[in-house]
Amino acid sequence: MRNDRVPPTAPVPLSALLAHPALGLRQVAGPRGTETWVYLVHTSEMEDPVPYLLGGELLLSAGVHTPAQEGTADAWDRYVARTVQAGAAALGFGIAPVHQTVPRALAEACDRHGLPLVEVARETTFTAVASAVWDAMAERRHHELRRITEAQQSLATAAARPHPVPAVLRRLSRHLGVWAVLHGPDGAELADEGPRPPLPARTALGALAARLRPGLSSAADTALDADGAPLHLSAYGLGHAERRLALGVCAPRRDAADGANGAVIGLAVVLLALLTGRRTAGAETDRTAALVRLLLGAAPDEVAGLVRSSLTGAGEESAGAADGGTWTVVRGRRRGRAGDGGPRPLAAAALAAGLGTPLVDLTGDELYALVPGDGPVRAQPGWTLGAGAPVPAADLVRGAADADRALRRAVAGRKAVARHAPDRADGVASLVDPAEAGALGRALLAPLEGSPALLETLRVWLSLHGSWDRTAVALEVHRNTVRQRIARAAALLGADLTDADVRMELWFALKWR
Repeated sequence: MRNDRVPPTAPVPLSALLAHPALGLRQVAGPRGTETWVYLVHTSEMEDPVPYLLGGELLLSAGVHTPAQEGTADAWDRYVARTVQAGAAALGFGIAPVHQTVPRALAEACDRHGLPLVEVARETTFTAVASAVWDAMAERRHHELRRITEAQQSLATAAARPHPVPAVLRRLSRHLGVWAVLHGPDGAELADEGPRPPLPARTALGALAARLRPGLSSAADTALDADGAPLHLSAYGLGHAERRLALGVCAPRRDAADGANGAVIGLAVVLLALLTGRRTAGAETDRTAALVRLLLGAAPDEVAGLVRSSLTGAGEESAGAADGGTWTVVRGRRRGRAGDGGPRPLAAAALAAGLGTPLVDLTGDELYALVPGDGPVRAQPGWTLGAGAPVPAADLVRGAADADRALRRAVAGRKAVARHAPDRADGVASLVDPAEAGALGRALLAPLEGSPALLETLRVWLSLHGSWDRTAVALEVHRNTVRQRIARAAALLGADLTDADVRMELWFALKWR
């Protein structure tokens, strides 16, 4: 077994040395069912090897300290016992010049003490064995470095995905063949990837994570799987003193021989800490101040600059912060089954990263977000989005209405994103006085004023060019309901909705009322 004094070398399995065609090694005693890992190689003819070993060595000896005529069973037993006490991984015994065969008493002692005994052939030098060990270590180290590099690239790619936390856990699980889980402060499972262990092991890992404190960055324990085999449990704090999130890892075995595993887990811990961390204290303070002002009656345009500064880190007094600029309201609806986005904090964080704003309101399968400026609104996996036209903070209510209409168009057209198109400043509408147009629209639509469902159905139906099916999808009603509402609206208005001129007038009326 390796002890803490052993240098951090990349170990090699004893089985690889036994299979080396140029060495001709043969195991003649000791345990064979489990792998033995060799961390060092050392040659010594001292009768007591304890002062000269660190642990984990393949100890090479020709038995000079115990000549054949003096090799009693007790002497070999003491030698093997001290070798095991020193932590040697295995004993390599050289044939000739002292012993012509492996002493039977030595083999029996190795069987008793559980020390692998390897016969080194007469023609194989100890230098050749040592050289083969160092070559195998160098090759294994190169393999580890390649694995670490591939894992770094893979985990970094996962961290850049729209749902980064589950993606990082998934890549970590696949790289190491483990169950990876993100634990909350109380040990609850927030997200997980990989084959789940039995419930007792999961419970033990959750309790282990819950015990982590700011001063304790990691902890380890063991549990049993369904077949009674040991499972290695480990938990790693993510560095949030106030939240105490933790990464839990359940491995089928503790592979101390693979140094790359620790490096990969360390990288995952860093990425998850960054992905789940809070924003800077200054940004949190600015947004809290904006919320307080709104609750105390401030108008949105009065606090918009403060909110914007919390997003950019520029500070409240920065140039251009006073007016708050423009904002794009994004409205979203989840596609597929309800609740498919994972735990709410992680789903909200993923949407915030994808939309480029922390101002996200995620309630069930519905989404509202405020995106500063008029930049592009990108599609988000599993969501249908509608984006309003950029508006000043004082017009956010209008921006939300535009986003709602854009979302209905996106749903009806089965698009990932639809954006509201503002009226053209040089279009036909610019020839009409807004006040007069509004009065005319209200008068024309007066018969429907007490029926908001009819007004909204008429608006959506006209915007979708009279499509019954697409209107039904957008409004989430049956197509017969759409037909009934449109027929009722036509009757109340006394209008022929098959006439293109009538439709045009009603569309302008709806826009200006």
